[in-house]
Amino acid sequence: MNNWTLNSDVLLLEGLKVTRRSSFPAFLLLLLIYIFIMVSNMSLMFLILMERTLREPMYLLFCNMSVNDVFGATTIIPRLLRDIFLPSSERFILYNHCALQAFCNNYHASVSHTVLMIMAFDRYMAICNPLHYSSIMTNRMMVNLSAWAWGSVFIMVAILIGLSVRLSRCRWIVENPFCDNATLFKLSCESILINNIYGLAYTVVLLGSSIGSVTLTYLKVATVCLQSKNNVLNSRALQTCSTHLAVYLLLLLSGSINIILHRFPQLSDYRKLVHILLHVVPPALNPVIYGLQIKVVREKLIILFTRNSKTATLIQH
Repeated sequence: MNNWTLNSDVLLLEGLKVTRRSSFPAFLLLLLIYIFIMVSNMSLMFLILMERTLREPMYLLFCNMSVNDVFGATTIIPRLLRDIFLPSSERFILYNHCALQAFCNNYHASVSHTVLMIMAFDRYMAICNPLHYSSIMTNRMMVNLSAWAWGSVFIMVAILIGLSVRLSRCRWIVENPFCDNATLFKLSCESILINNIYGLAYTVVLLGSSIGSVTLTYLKVATVCLQSKNNVLNSRALQTCSTHLAVYLLLLLSGSINIILHRFPQLSDYRKLVHILLHVVPPALNPVIYGLQIKVVREKLIILFTRNSKTATLIQH
């Protein structure tokens, strides 16, 4: 079986340990979460793109987050839904599909950080340099920054996954519900020194620049707010920055827990669950946080749904 699997490029996903009795509730819960992620994020994107008053840099960044969240959830949830009803011995995946899924997973997580870095810069300019904000943070500038956020990470993740794909394999069991870079190089018995060096450098650059930029931004914003006696400015800063900070801390916390649990093989079941939550919880909560906390978006959503309900009532009558 080992030889046949390795020769035919077929791998076995360990997946979650779900009993027959709990498989349907787990499937239903995951399906409802996926539907909620798709509907909420796509509704937010639709609202921002359709409403001219929301076609501003900050709201265009929300679109970036929503696109990335839909992409990240679609990468793993449909596959998980299919595997729930399969016996653990039949959860096969082709190696090429595994490598592609690993790329998409790492890409999604990394883009989340770069987009949030741009959001931090946007908030810094709006609060600390309001007179120059409109001339600097134009829609064209936002498109360029978005292209940087997605393009630079694409190259970095491509190298990361490429270093793992080059390794020969001596194992065929993926110790995870889905594929990521760590599970890819764990399939090899070769030296992974280069992978570890690049992976460490990649993590330091991404997380270091992410944490550093967000920390400096909020220190500067806090200084400006403390020096200012403008209650309107301080209230606006608190509202927008608390929303951004909540999303950032959620991403950082879920990612950190996953990295820590990778160091404890005896907690593999908890690690698998946390790994799934990393790709499920932030995409589900992000549109809720932005949609409900930001007054302009909240008002537009209320108007949109009120208009739709009135239209439906008129059609019925």
